[in-house]
Amino acid sequence: MGRHEKPALTPDEARKDHWRMLRYMMLHALVGGLIGSATAALLIVLDTGGIGTRIARAENPVMPVLLLVVPFAALFGGAATASAILLMPYEKKYKD
Repeated sequence: MGRHEKPALTPDEARKDHWRMLRYMMLHALVGGLIGSATAALLIVLDTGGIGTRIARAENPVMPVLLLVVPFAALFGGAATASAILLMPYEKKYKD
């Protein structure tokens, strides 16, 4: 294949490309979720707005931590995945 030739989009190549795209999006979702979880943990550790103190004094601290971490992870993971979709180089690779 020449330097400027576009790859042919055969059914097998399309299947491989779809798996690559899914891995690409999952990686971004995972990284975004980790960043969101770290941000929520930082809010708790730095006691922003007294949230860390309230969680420490709670009878069952697991529920408030989950109520803080899960939405942060989902929000950051979704934002990272959306940006990955917008920046996906798919059209450039197979455009005629």
